[in-house]
Parts: sequence; C-alpha cells; structure tokens
Amino acid sequence: MRKVHISVEGQTEETFVRDVLQPHLPLLYLNPVLLKTKRVASGPDFRGGYVPFAVMEQELRKLLGDSSAAVVTTMYDYYALPKDFPGKDKELPLDPLGRVQQLETALAKRIDNHRFRPYLQLHEYEAFLFVDTRLTCRVIGGSEEQLGQLESIKRRFASPEHIDDGVTTAPSKRVQAVLAGYDKVLHGPQVASRVGISRLAESCPHFGEWLAWLRGLNP
Repeated sequence: MRKVHISVEGQTEETFVRDVLQPHLPLLYLNPVLLKTKRVASGPDFRGGYVPFAVMEQELRKLLGDSSAAVVTTMYDYYALPKDFPGKDKELPLDPLGRVQQLETALAKRIDNHRFRPYLQLHEYEAFLFVDTRLTCRVIGGSEEQLGQLESIKRRFASPEHIDDGVTTAPSKRVQAVLAGYDKVLHGPQVASRVGISRLAESCPHFGEWLAWLRGLNP
C-alpha cells in the first residue's frame, strides 16, 4: 500500500481526506497532516487558521523527508493564501483555473522534488457546498427560501469552482450569509460525503484532475 502525505490547512480538509477520499482510494494510505500555526513549548501545537508560507514550506520539506511516503501533495484553499506564496508576486490570469495552475506550478518549482505534486482548492473548500444546494440545505437545516438563495448564487457562475474569492463573497462567506447555522468542520465533510466523490469531481474539474492523479497512484 503506497503512503500519500496530504498537507492540509484545516480540520475540515483533514476530515474530508480521512472520511471521504480514503474510502474511495482503498489501495492507498492517505495521511492528512494538519499544518501547525503556532508551536508552544509546554503544550500541543495549535493547528488550522492562517499559516505563513515559511511554515508551509518547512512542513512540506519535512514530509518529503519521510522516505516511506510515495508522494506528498497538498489541499490548501486558494482563498487567502499568504502574500508571500510562490508566484503571487507575478501577474495572474483572469481565469480562476489559470490562476491556481500558475501558483501550483510556482510552488512545485520552489519545492523542486519529483515526489511533490501541489493542489490548490478553487477557491476554497465551500465550493463543494454548491454542487448540490438542496442537499446542502437539508444537511444544515435550511428552508426553501434559503435554498433559492443558494441556487441563485450557483446559477451566476460557470461552476462551483468559479465562485469568487472576495472578502465578503467567497463561497464560505456566501454560505454563512444564507445559512447562519453553517459549521465548517461539522457540515463541510457531511455534505461532501453525501454528494459523493464522483459528483464533486464532475462539478469541480480542477478537483477532478487532482482526484484522477491520486487514482493513478494506485499500485
């Protein structure tokens, strides 16, 4: 069984890898590793939240130091990446897919290891909640009126991955504005699990490309 380290930035992504991705890829051992945001001498490390790029790079290189791992990859949100992330100082394409691909290429060049393949979620995890808005409302306990609001947002974009990264209009902000009871750690993986990997990949092509790469790692 091939070991795959997946560096993730939050508990939602950690749960998604463990409970949704892993059952879909039973011939791989997927190991989600949550980024540390603060180290303390007399207690456990804090994890999740804002992470400077220096921490990301340090932990990716540490994971690559594990010779028992076949590959190392990431599941980081494009939304709110640190300003010093590789490639962010360059002019980025207007197309969201082109943007993340350019940044993934820059990160891969910075790490410079054949066992590393970066993946950035467009624009953040909550894009998955717009794949099946009716199911999202059912899980979170939304009304028909709230479902209509989510559907209205979804119709304005080519795909859930195209929903923008504005401070007040990113996918998570839009969901929270409509469904005040949304709990990312609780509801995010629940929705993704019920929607199913195949529909997520079909509706979110960039995620689908990453999933296809993971499938290709099967021994």
